[in-house]
Amino acid sequence: MTIKGDVRPKGEVTVKAAVLPKPGIWNRSHFLDKMSLRELVVAYFQYYAIQAYLVLTAVCAYIAWANPTTLVRGIVAAAFAIVVYPFAWYVLHRWVLHGRWMWRYPLLSPAWKRIHYDHHQDPNHLEVLFGALYTTLPTIVIATAPVGYLIGGIGGAAIATAAGLLATCFYEFCHCIEHLNIKPKAKWLATMKARHMAHHFHDEDGNFGITNFIPDRLFGTLYERAERKAKSPTVFNLGYTEEVAKVYPWVANLSGGVIQNSHPRQRAQAAANQDADRAA
Repeated sequence: MTIKGDVRPKGEVTVKAAVLPKPGIWNRSHFLDKMSLRELVVAYFQYYAIQAYLVLTAVCAYIAWANPTTLVRGIVAAAFAIVVYPFAWYVLHRWVLHGRWMWRYPLLSPAWKRIHYDHHQDPNHLEVLFGALYTTLPTIVIATAPVGYLIGGIGGAAIATAAGLLATCFYEFCHCIEHLNIKPKAKWLATMKARHMAHHFHDEDGNFGITNFIPDRLFGTLYERAERKAKSPTVFNLGYTEEVAKVYPWVANLSGGVIQNSHPRQRAQAAANQDADRAA
């Protein structure tokens, strides 16, 4: 894996996102606020993580075929994976990614930066919107396979894992749509997008769901933007400030410094103004 400097957004320092060298269209950066739906679909199915999920789903289907369980047990295993998915994501999103503890450890700081800090720094940066395989695959297997095995043996574990992989593909595509510069026609998708945009651009302490907000409703973290008048001062930096970096510098070292807690477009415009001033 290489660390590739990203030129957008940039302010006083350069954001560096951990990305793998990839073939085809993924040799360059992609930003959802500049993409059409068609461009997104092409990029989505060419991204290595999505391809890995689909290939592993086929592998799971073969394992389930080779180790058959009953139809009822198979349906129950798949249903369990689909039901548990939003709750597993809620727990990870709220108490791990927003827990303000991963940056304290040198070994965990790179993972936190890659899988969430970079995404909140510029929510439209497509490369860091997708989950990293070294974090998503173990989570999917742990959350689905053991209970699937208890329900239907090896075949049940394979079916539950396949359902978890497909749920992840659906989740990732909806997540992309939420950041795409379009207004969804479907009411449910428009509501989903509005809540997620509030999480990214207004107050990160709530609306932790992506495709399902039932856990938010159950745990009291669901909100509509009009309900919270004041904008969170940590909505873009997730609380990783200059003061925090003095004690826990590892994310700042990987990022080239501490990024200001401002809108990505504002940082990009400030950088453009600085370039224009230097050119003049």
